[in-house]
Amino acid sequence: MANPKGYVSFVLHAHLPFIHHPESEDYLEEQWLYEAISETYIPLLLNFEKLVEEHVDFRITMSMTPPLLNMLDNNLLQKRYIKYLEKHIELAKKELKRTIYNERINQLSQYYLNRYSNDLQVFKEKYKCNLIQGFKHFQDIGVLEIITCGATHGYFPILYMTPETIKAQIGVGVQTYEKYFGKKPRGIWLPECGYVPESDKFLKEFGIEYIITESHGILYADPTPIYGTLSPIVSPNGIIAFGRDMESSRQVWSSINGYPGDFNYREFYRDIGYDADYEYIKPYIASNGVRVHTGIKYHRITGKCEEKDYYNVRWAQDSAEKQAGHFLDSRISQINNACKYMDKPPIVLCPYDAELYGHWWYEGPYWLYILFKKIHFDQNEFKLITPSEYIDKYPEIQQCTPCRSSWGANGYSEVWLNPSNDYVHRHLHVAGNRMVELANLFKNETDTLKIQALNQCARELLLAQSSDWLFIITNGTMVDYAKKRIKDHIGRFTKLYEQLKSGKTIDKKFLKQLQERDCIFPEIDYHIYL
Repeated sequence: MANPKGYVSFVLHAHLPFIHHPESEDYLEEQWLYEAISETYIPLLLNFEKLVEEHVDFRITMSMTPPLLNMLDNNLLQKRYIKYLEKHIELAKKELKRTIYNERINQLSQYYLNRYSNDLQVFKEKYKCNLIQGFKHFQDIGVLEIITCGATHGYFPILYMTPETIKAQIGVGVQTYEKYFGKKPRGIWLPECGYVPESDKFLKEFGIEYIITESHGILYADPTPIYGTLSPIVSPNGIIAFGRDMESSRQVWSSINGYPGDFNYREFYRDIGYDADYEYIKPYIASNGVRVHTGIKYHRITGKCEEKDYYNVRWAQDSAEKQAGHFLDSRISQINNACKYMDKPPIVLCPYDAELYGHWWYEGPYWLYILFKKIHFDQNEFKLITPSEYIDKYPEIQQCTPCRSSWGANGYSEVWLNPSNDYVHRHLHVAGNRMVELANLFKNETDTLKIQALNQCARELLLAQSSDWLFIITNGTMVDYAKKRIKDHIGRFTKLYEQLKSGKTIDKKFLKQLQERDCIFPEIDYHIYL
């Protein structure tokens, strides 16, 4: 395709908060990673591989956040994921016997046994427990662009009260990216797509060329962009901003009229962890006996009804194939309409949480695979592109200042600052100011133990700043865990801060415990806060 009329750019945001509990295997939250590996990351890698083998010319962009990279690189979590799979394989084998008298469920039991067995083989044998290298391979051959994110997904529109904390979020994010991918990132997914103009100078300092932000961050920019979100804009400080396309987003993520609500798709909320006999399922649920999701789900959405029909893999794939065709037709129509009024080809930016694909919408990775094949084989109107490729091809960009914004409910900061979680911010601000104070106070420190304590202070502050805890409190899920994490990290930070400030001896045993438990960013240097 010599001169396409336009481009479509898929950006998947792969992120999970850093959860690492060597002291106990009883934290259910650790399973978020294992579910995401089995349902999202491995399916994406396998589909990328199929597309390459089938000579499909595709492009996709993914942000892989520093906490996720640190967890995927963690030996303990790799071993625990293997145990998680072995337990699921054991359960699926039992299910095969239990469901022998129901052919439809029995076929699904076999499907899950095959799926988890394949995950184990892929993880251990194919990728040698190193999924990061898997993604790096696709970046190296030019079909995937990986971008970075804030160090722990700290929310910039509130953190900027202490500018150095934004600098550290960006700087540590870039350093982590370089460690795993061997080069500098060109783009960043702003945590929660939260933009403030004050972050531009730090983005510039660490070599970031472009950001992914929310639709209204572009639409309400000053002056108003002439092409809306169908073209990037560049801030006065030279940071290029791509905004989310609303039409394509709605088709995918809307629970009312989006694709994932199709009646043939797997029902997320029906799981044998809740449905099976208690004594039978007890070894496979929470250690305290609470029923939880096991990942083995036998029902399809069916409709808004109590009685759910059984899931049928082929029917679900049929729906995904039809919807991939619908999405393709919609983009062709959208690009054909827009290109008449533009002096360069429009770009439709489609950013989503990566975990939507596979974890929440089980058929999502298959839908993406079929869509990319259809784009390659079935049309000549547009091409897939990464943001970097687009700005290299079309460097003439309108200058505007993006608007302060986020992709939370109502577009501003209420998800991360509201009566349920507002008490947290004063502690985050105090700790942020104290970290800057420590960095200045111990600018020329040579004592090894003090340097270790200062670096651990930086880790504890970053972990406390994760926007995930505030989001979880607002949403009312796992609230106790989120509150505990904030309290623990601020408490650990404060204890070290007081020991450093008072000149007392650093508690070596306490510091060692923290270094083992909160072991994110092993190479961190507290001077980043200067």
